[in-house]
Amino acid sequence: MPESPAAARPVSASRGLHRLSQPIVAGIVTALVGFTSSFAVVLAGLQAVGADPRQAASGLLALTLVFGLGVLWLSWRSKVPVTLAWSTPGAALLAGSGGVDGGWPAAVGAFLITGVLIALTGLIPALGRLFTRIPEPLAQAMLAGVLLSLCLAPFKALGSTPVLVAPVIICWLLMMKFAPRWSVPSSLLVALAVIGIQVAIDGPAPARTGLLPELIWTTPAFSLQAIAGIALPLFIVTMASQNIPGVAVLKSFGYTTPWAPSMLLTGAGTALSAPFGGHAINLAALSAALAAGPEAGQDRKKRWIAAFTSGLAYTVLALFSAALVAVVTSAPPGMLEAVAGLALIGTLAASVSSALAVPEDRTAASITFLIAASGLSFAGIGAAFWALAAGLAVRWIFKDRKPQG
Repeated sequence: MPESPAAARPVSASRGLHRLSQPIVAGIVTALVGFTSSFAVVLAGLQAVGADPRQAASGLLALTLVFGLGVLWLSWRSKVPVTLAWSTPGAALLAGSGGVDGGWPAAVGAFLITGVLIALTGLIPALGRLFTRIPEPLAQAMLAGVLLSLCLAPFKALGSTPVLVAPVIICWLLMMKFAPRWSVPSSLLVALAVIGIQVAIDGPAPARTGLLPELIWTTPAFSLQAIAGIALPLFIVTMASQNIPGVAVLKSFGYTTPWAPSMLLTGAGTALSAPFGGHAINLAALSAALAAGPEAGQDRKKRWIAAFTSGLAYTVLALFSAALVAVVTSAPPGMLEAVAGLALIGTLAASVSSALAVPEDRTAASITFLIAASGLSFAGIGAAFWALAAGLAVRWIFKDRKPQG
């Protein structure tokens, strides 16, 4: 007996609700994974270049609010599942760079310059083409060298505080085997549990941040050392490790990234958040696949809803940023760096692989990696700049030689 129209309507409504719920759930997962898997890296990076805990919490809040709102606008206008994020490789670069002459205000000025450079790539196509002339192996080698010290942190901490750090590393390894996407968020939960137990035993540490979100203004200062040592490497790493891969991820799912609007928005967003401590905003790369892939629904035309939902979720998560910083800053020494290092091991592996992928560039890439990993500082300028400069020079010297290996 054929199904009556009245009986078919509830079934049709149920299917419609399911189709709508898929991108919404995917968007929430995108935000949760993107935020929890890397916020420790951002805090470590901001504090390394001079931010105190309150200023670092302000930076985390500013970044999350600005790129959350940016995702809402971009996805709504373009109807493409474009997602944004803070620059995790950029934060790792900061963590490896350390302080600069002029302190935190000079770092903030460098963040502002980075935002201007990103925006210019959307306004001036020639600048984008100039950027693509930087050999990817060298950019990836620079990033890998910067990441090395941070990725060693979990294992150094294992030697000094094994009882505290071992549960975090074990959780990360197990989740990498059974649910890789949730490996860092799960290890973060274990770290928070360890921190809670430690606080219960030793008593709470003096509060260094409030529990309510707060934006703290820092007047930018500008110096050549900060521009060369932070702004230029931060711009290069953000473009090479976030924006270009972000475009590739969307393309792999059949979407065209609105390049100029994305660069203008992320550049302006970076400049806007910089005085409040935000270092860089860019296209999402790894988390972009969650909102653009099949997990966001079979109807490709509706997947922009996943990106839009992630923007809403990020604005909610921003409200909890100060509370998270308050908990993390109560952690035993080395715990924050350990969680950040675990979060970056995958990025380190990918960077090393890309750096050594082209045989004729291996010598230059190796030099770039070693100088970046050395922590060399000369004339007030950090290792990342000198690593790239040396790598380009070595590549020029060896350009006529036959491929190695």
